[in-house]
Amino acid sequence: MERLLVLGAGAGQLGLLAAARARGLFVIAVDRDPRAPGFQFADRRAIVSVDDEPVVERLAEAERVDGVIAPGADWPVGAAARIASKLGLPHPISPQTAVLSASKLRQRERLAEAGIPQTRWQVVSRADEAVQVPCLVRPPDRQGRRARALVRSSRELRGAVRAALRASRIGLCLVEELAEQPVVTVTAFSRDGVFHPLVVTDRAPLAHVWESEHADLAAALAGRAAEALGVCEGPSITQIGIGKDGPLVLELAARIGGGHEAELCDASLGVDLHGLALAAALGKEIPAKRLRPKHRAGGACVRFLSGQGEPDGLARAQAVPGVAWARVYGGSERAGAVLAVGASRDEALERATRSAECIRFSAADAHAV
Repeated sequence: MERLLVLGAGAGQLGLLAAARARGLFVIAVDRDPRAPGFQFADRRAIVSVDDEPVVERLAEAERVDGVIAPGADWPVGAAARIASKLGLPHPISPQTAVLSASKLRQRERLAEAGIPQTRWQVVSRADEAVQVPCLVRPPDRQGRRARALVRSSRELRGAVRAALRASRIGLCLVEELAEQPVVTVTAFSRDGVFHPLVVTDRAPLAHVWESEHADLAAALAGRAAEALGVCEGPSITQIGIGKDGPLVLELAARIGGGHEAELCDASLGVDLHGLALAAALGKEIPAKRLRPKHRAGGACVRFLSGQGEPDGLARAQAVPGVAWARVYGGSERAGAVLAVGASRDEALERATRSAECIRFSAADAHAV
């Protein structure tokens, strides 16, 4: 039985962990949260921060794993590539490419060298440096929303920069032009150096919708960005801003997305992106036919749920026509999600909304035992 080390067991890793278990792999999952929902699919769990690379490396060696994968989060991508390289394990990207994926500053620098169109940016080391607002302020080496702020006035700027500098591992802050234009995400898989765009999704607070009118332009630019960063194998997600003068790269991550993009690929195209990512992590040969769509849905979307407490109505939500699944996994911002397909994007959205409205969260009685 092949053994796979998965860095992370949160909501963003659920789909891949379930896919690994379904394929009969022996799964070792790492997460600092003992209540991480993905642990339900692990044969062995390690309550360790994925940021503690020396410990994770020792774990990988002790468990004699056949592959390492870091889905759904940026920073562990580098650790996975370095650990695989040190232990002589197969891996879709090199440690050098992983650094360009995980460090948004290094990524910006490389894209600039390659002449890839991107939003304007600058590096700041002090809170009193001149910065044009509105802007996005963040530490270049932290993932998610940690110390990340949308700054719309000069009054907010210093506090945002100070927070980003404190959170940064390298004492620098990345300030980026605020993307007020439409933003799309290109989910793709590279095989033998060829970039295969799979789905292009609109970015909205609660829903991702396939397919965008800007798909072709966005996919072409995402392919150029992947090539510039050295992503020749494996999955990638690229955020593209559609400006009045053409598309601009916001960022690229050499991994599966954490917003159920892989499940969208399966539902809308019949392409098993989780299976492809697992094969790449284990050094398996991937036939070209696995990247060919088996069908095309008119539209598909994921609608995220928010709320806290005990969920009710999952069965009703699942019964809505066109709903592939409805699941709850905890968390206030993303407490769960619904995936729906339809003959058009509007129908998919309507079905997902109807399904989401079936689910209610109720707070537990404080006196209950």
